[in-house]
Amino acid sequence: MKKYILGLFAVAVISSCVSQQERAMRSADKEFILKAANENFAKKKWKNALALYDRLANLVAGTDDFPNVGFNTAYANYYDKSYKLAGHQFKNFAVSFPKDPRAEEAAYMSALCYYEGSMDYNLDQSSTELAINELQEFLNNYPNSERSKNISQLIDELSYKLEFKAFENGKQYYRMGEYKAANVALENVLEDFPSTKLRSKIYDYIMKSRYELATKSVYGLKDERIESALTYTRLVEKELPNTEYSKTAIDLREKLEKEKQNFVVVKKQTEARMAVLTAKQKKEAEKLAAKDKTEQQIKDQISNEKKAMQLQRDSAALKTPPPAATFKIQR
Repeated sequence: MKKYILGLFAVAVISSCVSQQERAMRSADKEFILKAANENFAKKKWKNALALYDRLANLVAGTDDFPNVGFNTAYANYYDKSYKLAGHQFKNFAVSFPKDPRAEEAAYMSALCYYEGSMDYNLDQSSTELAINELQEFLNNYPNSERSKNISQLIDELSYKLEFKAFENGKQYYRMGEYKAANVALENVLEDFPSTKLRSKIYDYIMKSRYELATKSVYGLKDERIESALTYTRLVEKELPNTEYSKTAIDLREKLEKEKQNFVVVKKQTEARMAVLTAKQKKEAEKLAAKDKTEQQIKDQISNEKKAMQLQRDSAALKTPPPAATFKIQR
């Protein structure tokens, strides 16, 4: 009997709550809707609270309740993990009510929403860049705020995400065998993030990319690329002494020196073959030129003979007198 009564009581409570929400959703009474919305907010029933705050937007416009509804709506969306919407609402509150005691909190929460909305490193990072800008803007506007203490840490965290994504892109090029693209992409990471925590790994992949470029290079670029790779092994050994990376640098440099020696031999052999080929081509060109010269001389001789014969014919025609008249005009 006791369990039955408790069950009826629970059902009655649930029915009461549901009916209150339904009544508030159907009601036009601003005070009743606001009371129900605030109760849902206090009980962390974010979706129910948001549904009612949405109904209140027009009802409280221009009243003293308007800022509270806007502020609570932003927080409800934040706790409901609608970070993009909450960030916009918090920012709108801070701009619309700059003299409100909660303006700084709203500005901070806006920046925090953009931080929470930052996507994983392997996805599009436009949200991360926007979050960094928003966090920096809060620092600029409230440099002495207690809330600013962790902002720099959040910015560093987001910046590292951008660094890591750029680094992973470079690594991906390397894995695909696109060593030139990998080298360029990783060099850009060092330029864009001079204080990067990934410097040692970036050095390592640039060095390996240059090594692969050198060993797999076409003949015309091999000298230059071997020297570039050798230079980078020395840089890594200098910048990262007594590390696994410096050991790799020494190993690759030994291989590159052997590659360089082998290429010197290949280069000499190639140059010798090229010299023979060039001499042969020159000889053939001279023969061809001589042949062309002989043919041209024959053509010139024939042409000259034709001109002489034509000149003789023209001279004979001028020396021959016109025939005498064979008739007379009758008078």
